[in-house]
This record gives sequence, C-alpha cells and structure tokens, in this order.
Amino acid sequence: MAVQNRSGSLRAQRSNLLFLVLAAAFANAEPANIQVCAACHGEDGAGVGYDYVPIIAGTPAAHLEEAPYAYKDGARKCVGVPVMCDAVAPLSDDDIVEMAEYYAAMPRLSTDEEFDRQLAAVGEIIHNDLCAQCHVLPTDEKVEDALGIPLNGQKGAYLRLALGAYLTGDRETLVPIMSDKLRLLDQDKIDALVHYYASWDPD
Repeated sequence: MAVQNRSGSLRAQRSNLLFLVLAAAFANAEPANIQVCAACHGEDGAGVGYDYVPIIAGTPAAHLEEAPYAYKDGARKCVGVPVMCDAVAPLSDDDIVEMAEYYAAMPRLSTDEEFDRQLAAVGEIIHNDLCAQCHVLPTDEKVEDALGIPLNGQKGAYLRLALGAYLTGDRETLVPIMSDKLRLLDQDKIDALVHYYASWDPD
C-alpha cells in the first residue's frame, strides 16, 4: 500500500513538473503576430538599426500596452511617417497583451552609446529632481508599479524625439505633473538627461 502511495505521489510530482515546464514555455512563446512589432523593434526588442525606434525589451507590460492604444485613439500622433499608426491598427486586444508580455519578459540591456561623463552627472541631478518620482531603473523591484516607463538604457535619438513630441503637443502626457516637469526642460537639460540615461550599465 505504501508503494502504491509513493507511486501515485511520483506520478503527481511528474505531472506538476510537466505542467510548470509547459506553462513556462507558453509564457515565453513567440506571439503569432510578432512580426508586426519585430519589423521595427526586432525580435529582441532592441530595435537595432533604427535610431528613432525605442527599446521595448524589459519595459513593464502595462506600459507597453498603453502605447498601441495611445496611437489607436490619437493620444500619440505618428510624426513624420505613419508606421506605428498603421502597424497597431489591426491588432486586437489579445494581440497587444500577448506581445506586451512577451517583450516585458526580456532583459533591458545597455545601448552601448557613447556619453559624456560630465553631462551624465548633470543629467543625473536633473533626473533625480524632475523625473525620478515616476521613472525608476529597469532593474528596480518596483518598476512594474512605477507611473512612468524606465528611461535608463533607452536610445538617445528616441528620447529626443519623444521629449520633443511632448513639448510640441504631438504626444499627450499621462498625468498633469508630467506637463509641469516638461516645461522646466530646455535643450541643454534634455542633452544632459540623454547622456545620463545612456550611461546606465545593467552590470
């Protein structure tokens, strides 16, 4: 009788292990419509070769979900070329959630962009004064609960494009406090912030 119980216990353990393995595989499975995002952002979420395409790897899923909806409802305008607007138009809610979770599970790596250490030091002060309340490090344990996306390790060209879009009104801010903070930025402060975010090293 004891042997039968042990045998049943082993079968149960194997079943549980198989379930966990399959669950992990499905959780990291490549979304069916991955090429909609991968065409520009890459399958690794780094957008290699496209200076103005943001790195989305390691960005919390909730924030990644916000972007397609912002383009869909016009809160974000496709400045220059309508690539993003055209890309997200046919995506279903399930598509958006699936791809957001897929890219969110990837690590955020350094861009290896060159940066000026003195400017980066100035940028860190500006970040701590104006941005740190909402934007934490990609590796911060509270990153998923932060109000803003992690900016450290993001491409400089994209940061300049995005900040410029907010300042011209081509992007709507999520909260009033962000509008207040943006009004305190000038080009010199933006340059310093870009160098600070480029200086981030995940190691």
